[in-house]
Amino acid sequence: TSAAYFQDIFLRAQGRTLDAFLEEELLWKSPFYFILVADPQFGLMKAWALGDCHNCGDEWKEEIRLTEQAVQAINKLNSKPKFFVLCGDLIHFTNSGIKAVCSGHYHRNAGGFCNDLNMVVLSAVGCQLGKDTHGLHVVVVTAENIIDLMDEIKQE
Repeated sequence: TSAAYFQDIFLRAQGRTLDAFLEEELLWKSPFYFILVADPQFGLMKAWALGDCHNCGDEWKEEIRLTEQAVQAINKLNSKPKFFVLCGDLIHFTNSGIKAVCSGHYHRNAGGFCNDLNMVVLSAVGCQLGKDTHGLHVVVVTAENIIDLMDEIKQE
């Protein structure tokens, strides 16, 4: 498989499908496996150890070390996984210069500000639990701002 094949993989999502697999991969042939990793939550280990989960998430060394070990273990596998999924909390929010937090699971668009923290709550690509439309968010990061743009997906 060439690098060009994967270069535009995310541009091929259309009609509620993602054309990300090669033609020969579309039919069931045999069992496969994928990697599921959850909650690296950078900053939580120190905060949890010190019993101050509101103010001590400024150190990520241990979480980075463990994440690097996970990547090394995956890279050592004899057969490569079909795909990789990372879910859950990526960071443990503290007041360490973070300007925005993006999350899902609500299946509606929501959000607002808590002091200077921009909370971006994403609507779902799949099932909506409110009246919002299906969609995705394009998040533009500049030196000064984080701009969140909802891109609706019309059901056909």
